[in-house]
Amino acid sequence: MITEPAASVGHQPAANAGHQSAANAGHQSAANAEYVSVQRPEAGIAVLRFARPPTNLIDAQLAFELAGAARALGEDESIAAVVVYGDERVFSAGDDLAEAARLTVEQARAMAGDVQSALGCLARLPQPTVAAISGYCLGAGLELALGADRRIIGDNVKLGLPQIRAGLLPPAGIRRLSLLIGPAAAKDLVYTGRFVGPDEAAALGLVDEVVAPDDVYLAALRWARRFVGGPRLALAAAKRVFEAGPHGAERARVEWAELFATADRSIGTRSYLADGPGSADFSGR
Repeated sequence: MITEPAASVGHQPAANAGHQSAANAGHQSAANAEYVSVQRPEAGIAVLRFARPPTNLIDAQLAFELAGAARALGEDESIAAVVVYGDERVFSAGDDLAEAARLTVEQARAMAGDVQSALGCLARLPQPTVAAISGYCLGAGLELALGADRRIIGDNVKLGLPQIRAGLLPPAGIRRLSLLIGPAAAKDLVYTGRFVGPDEAAALGLVDEVVAPDDVYLAALRWARRFVGGPRLALAAAKRVFEAGPHGAERARVEWAELFATADRSIGTRSYLADGPGSADFSGR
Protein backbone atom coordinates (compact mmCIF):
# COMPACT_ATOMS: atom_id res chain seq x y z
CA MET A 1 0.00 0.00 0.00
CA ILE A 2 1.19 3.53 -0.79
CA THR A 3 1.41 5.96 2.07
CA GLU A 4 1.44 9.71 1.68
CA PRO A 5 4.97 11.15 1.35
CA ALA A 6 5.99 13.89 3.73
CA ALA A 7 7.04 17.45 2.86
CA SER A 8 7.07 17.11 -0.89
CA VAL A 9 4.82 19.82 -2.24
CA GLY A 10 6.91 23.00 -2.21
CA HIS A 11 7.39 24.13 -5.78
CA GLN A 12 10.10 26.70 -6.06
CA PRO A 13 13.83 26.02 -6.34
CA ALA A 14 16.67 26.91 -4.07
CA ALA A 15 18.18 30.38 -4.08
CA ASN A 16 21.44 29.23 -5.66
CA ALA A 17 19.52 27.63 -8.50
CA GLY A 18 18.53 31.04 -9.80
CA HIS A 19 21.77 31.25 -11.78
CA GLN A 20 20.40 28.75 -14.29
CA SER A 21 17.36 29.62 -16.36
CA ALA A 22 15.12 27.45 -18.48
CA ALA A 23 16.49 29.22 -21.54
CA ASN A 24 20.04 28.28 -20.60
CA ALA A 25 18.96 24.74 -19.78
CA GLY A 26 17.51 24.51 -23.27
CA HIS A 27 21.08 24.33 -24.55
CA GLN A 28 22.11 21.68 -22.04
CA SER A 29 22.09 18.11 -23.28
CA ALA A 30 21.27 15.10 -21.17
CA ALA A 31 24.90 14.02 -21.58
CA ASN A 32 26.07 16.48 -18.90
CA ALA A 33 22.95 16.36 -16.74
CA GLU A 34 23.05 14.99 -13.20
CA TYR A 35 19.51 13.68 -12.90
CA VAL A 36 18.28 13.21 -16.48
CA SER A 37 19.27 10.70 -19.14
CA VAL A 38 18.04 9.85 -22.62
CA GLN A 39 17.81 6.20 -23.60
CA ARG A 40 16.96 4.78 -27.02
CA PRO A 41 15.55 1.30 -26.49
CA GLU A 42 14.32 0.99 -30.08
CA ALA A 43 14.76 2.80 -33.37
CA GLY A 44 12.69 5.96 -33.41
CA ILE A 45 11.83 5.95 -29.68
CA ALA A 46 13.53 7.97 -26.96
CA VAL A 47 13.03 7.52 -23.23
CA LEU A 48 13.50 10.71 -21.24
CA ARG A 49 14.31 9.35 -17.81
CA PHE A 50 14.87 11.23 -14.58
CA ALA A 51 16.20 9.94 -11.28
CA ARG A 52 16.65 12.00 -8.13
CA PRO A 53 16.49 9.43 -5.33
CA PRO A 54 14.76 8.52 -3.21
CA THR A 55 11.44 9.91 -4.47
CA ASN A 56 12.27 12.03 -7.54
CA LEU A 57 11.36 15.34 -5.94
CA ILE A 58 11.59 17.99 -8.66
CA ASP A 59 13.85 20.92 -7.86
CA ALA A 60 14.99 23.69 -10.20
CA GLN A 61 17.99 21.76 -11.46
CA LEU A 62 15.95 18.69 -12.36
CA ALA A 63 13.23 20.78 -14.03
CA PHE A 64 15.79 22.64 -16.13
CA GLU A 65 17.64 19.44 -17.03
CA LEU A 66 14.37 17.94 -18.25
CA ALA A 67 13.70 21.04 -20.34
CA GLY A 68 17.17 20.94 -21.87
CA ALA A 69 16.97 17.26 -22.75
CA ALA A 70 13.47 17.73 -24.18
CA ARG A 71 14.66 20.57 -26.39
CA ALA A 72 17.45 18.41 -27.79
CA LEU A 73 15.00 15.58 -28.49
CA GLY A 74 12.67 17.98 -30.23
CA GLU A 75 15.44 18.87 -32.66
CA ASP A 76 16.26 15.22 -33.41
CA GLU A 77 14.41 14.16 -36.56
CA SER A 78 15.25 10.50 -35.95
CA ILE A 79 12.96 10.40 -32.90
CA ALA A 80 9.32 9.60 -33.66
CA ALA A 81 7.97 9.43 -30.08
CA VAL A 82 9.14 10.14 -26.55
CA VAL A 83 8.46 8.25 -23.31
CA VAL A 84 9.05 10.11 -20.04
CA TYR A 85 9.71 7.86 -17.07
CA GLY A 86 10.86 8.12 -13.47
CA ASP A 87 11.44 4.61 -12.19
CA GLU A 88 9.55 1.47 -11.22
CA ARG A 89 8.70 2.76 -7.74
CA VAL A 90 7.79 6.41 -8.22
CA PHE A 91 7.32 8.88 -11.05
CA SER A 92 7.72 11.89 -8.76
CA ALA A 93 6.57 12.56 -5.21
CA GLY A 94 6.30 16.24 -6.07
CA ASP A 95 8.04 19.53 -5.47
CA ASP A 96 11.11 20.05 -3.33
CA LEU A 97 9.60 21.96 -0.42
CA ALA A 98 12.97 22.47 1.26
CA GLU A 99 14.08 24.63 -1.67
CA ALA A 100 10.88 26.65 -1.61
CA ALA A 101 11.45 27.44 2.06
CA ARG A 102 14.72 29.20 1.20
CA LEU A 103 13.37 31.46 -1.55
CA THR A 104 12.73 35.16 -1.12
CA VAL A 105 9.77 36.75 -2.88
CA GLU A 106 12.16 38.51 -5.26
CA GLN A 107 13.81 35.22 -6.21
CA ALA A 108 10.43 33.57 -6.69
CA ARG A 109 9.27 36.38 -8.97
CA ALA A 110 12.47 36.24 -10.99
CA MET A 111 12.32 32.53 -11.71
CA ALA A 112 8.61 31.69 -11.73
CA GLY A 113 8.40 31.95 -15.51
CA ASP A 114 11.43 29.73 -16.04
CA VAL A 115 10.11 27.03 -13.72
CA GLN A 116 6.66 27.16 -15.31
CA SER A 117 8.20 26.88 -18.78
CA ALA A 118 10.49 24.01 -17.79
CA LEU A 119 7.62 21.94 -16.42
CA GLY A 120 5.76 22.45 -19.70
CA CYS A 121 8.63 21.04 -21.77
CA LEU A 122 6.79 17.91 -22.95
CA ALA A 123 4.00 19.94 -24.52
CA ARG A 124 6.52 21.75 -26.71
CA LEU A 125 7.99 18.57 -28.16
CA PRO A 126 6.96 18.04 -31.80
CA GLN A 127 6.81 14.27 -31.25
CA PRO A 128 3.95 12.43 -29.53
CA THR A 129 4.80 11.94 -25.86
CA VAL A 130 3.66 9.48 -23.21
CA ALA A 131 4.25 9.61 -19.47
CA ALA A 132 4.80 6.17 -17.91
CA ILE A 133 3.75 6.63 -14.29
CA SER A 134 4.37 4.38 -11.30
CA GLY A 135 3.82 4.97 -7.59
CA TYR A 136 3.32 8.66 -6.83
CA CYS A 137 2.74 11.40 -9.39
CA LEU A 138 2.29 14.55 -7.34
CA GLY A 139 2.80 18.28 -7.60
CA ALA A 140 5.46 19.21 -10.13
CA GLY A 141 5.56 15.57 -11.24
CA LEU A 142 1.91 15.69 -12.29
CA GLU A 143 2.42 19.12 -13.85
CA LEU A 144 5.18 17.61 -15.98
CA ALA A 145 3.00 14.63 -16.93
CA LEU A 146 0.09 16.89 -17.87
CA GLY A 147 2.21 18.17 -20.75
CA ALA A 148 2.41 14.68 -22.26
CA ASP A 149 -0.04 13.57 -24.94
CA ARG A 150 -0.86 10.39 -23.03
CA ARG A 151 -0.56 9.22 -19.44
CA ILE A 152 -0.29 5.52 -18.61
CA ILE A 153 -0.36 4.62 -14.92
CA GLY A 154 0.00 1.57 -12.75
CA ASP A 155 -3.03 0.47 -10.76
CA ASN A 156 -1.24 1.47 -7.54
CA VAL A 157 -0.68 5.12 -8.46
CA LYS A 158 -1.69 8.20 -6.47
CA LEU A 159 -1.95 11.49 -8.35
CA GLY A 160 -2.53 15.01 -7.08
CA LEU A 161 -1.55 18.67 -6.96
CA PRO A 162 -1.09 19.22 -3.21
CA GLN A 163 0.81 22.54 -3.39
CA ILE A 164 -2.17 24.37 -1.87
CA ARG A 165 -1.41 22.59 1.42
CA ALA A 166 1.93 24.41 1.51
CA GLY A 167 0.40 27.79 0.75
CA LEU A 168 1.37 27.61 -2.93
CA LEU A 169 -0.25 26.68 -6.23
CA PRO A 170 0.78 24.57 -9.25
CA PRO A 171 2.01 27.20 -11.76
CA ALA A 172 2.27 24.82 -14.70
CA GLY A 173 -0.70 22.64 -13.82
CA ILE A 174 -3.88 24.67 -13.37
CA ARG A 175 -4.52 25.59 -17.00
CA ARG A 176 -3.66 22.17 -18.42
CA LEU A 177 -5.65 20.33 -15.77
CA SER A 178 -8.68 22.52 -16.40
CA LEU A 179 -8.52 21.90 -20.16
CA LEU A 180 -8.12 18.16 -19.59
CA ILE A 181 -10.80 17.39 -17.01
CA GLY A 182 -12.90 20.57 -16.93
CA PRO A 183 -12.83 23.56 -14.58
CA ALA A 184 -15.06 22.10 -11.86
CA ALA A 185 -13.06 18.90 -11.40
CA ALA A 186 -9.78 20.80 -11.70
CA LYS A 187 -10.82 23.26 -8.99
CA ASP A 188 -11.70 20.38 -6.69
CA LEU A 189 -8.24 18.83 -7.06
CA VAL A 190 -6.33 22.12 -6.83
CA TYR A 191 -8.33 23.70 -3.99
CA THR A 192 -8.31 20.59 -1.79
CA GLY A 193 -4.89 19.24 -2.76
CA ARG A 194 -6.33 15.75 -2.41
CA PHE A 195 -4.95 12.62 -4.05
CA VAL A 196 -6.85 10.47 -6.52
CA GLY A 197 -6.36 6.78 -7.22
CA PRO A 198 -6.34 5.05 -10.61
CA ASP A 199 -10.10 4.47 -10.86
CA GLU A 200 -11.03 8.08 -10.19
CA ALA A 201 -8.17 9.36 -12.35
CA ALA A 202 -9.43 7.29 -15.28
CA ALA A 203 -13.04 8.37 -14.72
CA LEU A 204 -12.00 12.02 -14.67
CA GLY A 205 -10.01 11.64 -17.89
CA LEU A 206 -6.83 12.55 -16.04
CA VAL A 207 -5.14 9.38 -17.31
CA ASP A 208 -5.62 7.37 -20.48
CA GLU A 209 -4.68 3.82 -19.53
CA VAL A 210 -4.37 1.84 -16.30
CA VAL A 211 -2.20 -1.28 -16.26
CA ALA A 212 -0.41 -3.48 -13.76
CA PRO A 213 2.53 -1.62 -12.18
CA ASP A 214 5.09 -3.88 -13.86
CA ASP A 215 3.56 -3.18 -17.28
CA VAL A 216 3.65 0.63 -17.23
CA TYR A 217 6.91 1.06 -19.14
CA LEU A 218 6.12 -1.65 -21.70
CA ALA A 219 2.66 -0.19 -22.30
CA ALA A 220 4.23 3.20 -22.97
CA LEU A 221 6.65 1.67 -25.46
CA ARG A 222 3.78 -0.08 -27.24
CA TRP A 223 1.98 3.22 -27.65
CA ALA A 224 5.13 4.99 -28.86
CA ARG A 225 5.83 2.35 -31.52
CA ARG A 226 2.75 3.26 -33.53
CA PHE A 227 4.39 6.55 -34.55
CA VAL A 228 7.69 5.14 -35.82
CA GLY A 229 7.75 5.69 -39.56
CA GLY A 230 4.63 7.82 -39.32
CA PRO A 231 3.77 11.28 -40.67
CA ARG A 232 6.22 13.24 -38.49
CA LEU A 233 5.45 16.65 -39.96
CA ALA A 234 1.68 16.29 -39.77
CA LEU A 235 1.90 15.07 -36.17
CA ALA A 236 4.05 18.05 -35.20
CA ALA A 237 1.59 20.39 -36.91
CA ALA A 238 -1.34 18.82 -35.05
CA LYS A 239 0.49 19.27 -31.74
CA ARG A 240 1.04 22.95 -32.48
CA VAL A 241 -2.68 23.37 -33.13
CA PHE A 242 -3.55 21.76 -29.79
CA GLU A 243 -1.05 24.04 -28.02
CA ALA A 244 -2.51 27.14 -29.69
CA GLY A 245 -5.45 27.07 -27.27
CA PRO A 246 -8.14 29.62 -28.17
CA HIS A 247 -6.27 30.41 -31.40
CA GLY A 248 -6.38 26.77 -32.49
CA ALA A 249 -8.83 27.26 -35.36
CA GLU A 250 -6.67 29.93 -36.97
CA ARG A 251 -3.52 27.91 -36.38
CA ALA A 252 -5.14 24.82 -37.91
CA ARG A 253 -5.84 26.69 -41.15
CA VAL A 254 -2.22 27.78 -41.39
CA GLU A 255 -0.79 24.36 -40.55
CA TRP A 256 -3.13 22.56 -42.98
CA ALA A 257 -2.09 24.79 -45.87
CA GLU A 258 1.63 24.53 -45.04
CA LEU A 259 1.49 20.73 -45.14
CA PHE A 260 0.75 20.95 -48.87
CA ALA A 261 4.37 22.04 -49.31
CA THR A 262 5.69 18.77 -47.84
CA ALA A 263 6.70 15.59 -49.59
CA ASP A 264 4.88 13.62 -46.90
CA ARG A 265 1.55 15.12 -47.93
CA SER A 266 2.09 13.91 -51.49
CA ILE A 267 3.28 10.50 -50.33
CA GLY A 268 0.44 10.08 -47.88
CA THR A 269 -2.29 11.19 -50.25
CA ARG A 270 -1.14 8.96 -53.09
CA SER A 271 -0.76 5.97 -50.78
CA TYR A 272 -4.15 6.54 -49.17
CA LEU A 273 -5.90 6.72 -52.54
CA ALA A 274 -4.11 3.66 -53.90
CA ASP A 275 -3.93 1.34 -50.90
CA GLY A 276 -5.94 2.87 -48.07
CA PRO A 277 -4.75 4.32 -44.75
CA GLY A 278 -1.68 3.05 -42.96
CA SER A 279 0.39 1.99 -45.95
CA ALA A 280 2.41 5.15 -46.66
CA ASP A 281 6.19 5.19 -46.37
CA PHE A 282 6.70 8.71 -45.07
CA SER A 283 10.00 10.51 -45.59
CA GLY A 284 9.75 13.16 -42.89
CA ARG A 285 10.17 15.89 -45.51
